[in-house]
Amino acid sequence: MSIVVRDVREHELDSVLALNNAAGPAILPLDAARLRHFFETAEYFRVAERDGALAGFLIGMGSHSEHDSSNFRWFRERYPDFFYIDRIVVASRRRGGGVGRAFYADAQSYAEMRYPQMACEVFLEGSNDPALLFHGSFGFHEVGQHMMTEADVRAAMLMKPLCSFAWVRDTYGDALPQVPWIIQARGPRNHGGPKAADALMQRPTGTGL
Repeated sequence: MSIVVRDVREHELDSVLALNNAAGPAILPLDAARLRHFFETAEYFRVAERDGALAGFLIGMGSHSEHDSSNFRWFRERYPDFFYIDRIVVASRRRGGGVGRAFYADAQSYAEMRYPQMACEVFLEGSNDPALLFHGSFGFHEVGQHMMTEADVRAAMLMKPLCSFAWVRDTYGDALPQVPWIIQARGPRNHGGPKAADALMQRPTGTGL
C-alpha cells in the first residue's frame, strides 16, 4: 500500500502524543500542552498514513520561528535561513518500511521552495548509528555538536543544502506558482508562516527503501 503524507488533524493529537512518548530515548517526551502548541504554531506538522492507520509524524519550522528548543537556537545563532526538523517519529511496526524516507522527501519538497537548507539533529547517546546513516544517505552532514543541558544529551547537528532553492528564488521570488503541491495554506494556526493546505497535500508518496 502507498504512504499518504498530509497535515495533522486536531482529533489525531492524542494518537500523535502516544506515538511520540512510545518512541524511546532518541526522541524527547512531550505533554499535551506542548503538542497543542506545535499544532497551533508549527509551520509543518504532518502525519503519514499506511493501510489507513497512523504510521508517524514530522514537525518542522523555519528559522523565523520563535521555537524555544536549544538545538534550534544553536542553528539560528550560526545560520540565517533554514528549515528545521524538530522531530520525526515512525511507529515501531512501520520502521524500515519507507515511512521515514517518504517524510523527508515531502519535507524537502516543501522546504526547498522556501529555504536554502534543512537542519536537524541526531542524539549521540547510545547506539544511534542507523539514524546517522539514514541522514547521511539523505545528504545531511555534521556541522557541529551541541550538549543539550536540558536533557543531558549530546547531539550531532546536521545540515543539508537545498540546491533548488536558489533557482526557485531567482525565477519566482516570493510569487510561487499557484499549483496544488506548493500552494500556501490558510488558517489562523499558521501565524503568518507558510503551510500547505491539508486537502491538497493528501497525495501518495513513494515508499522508498
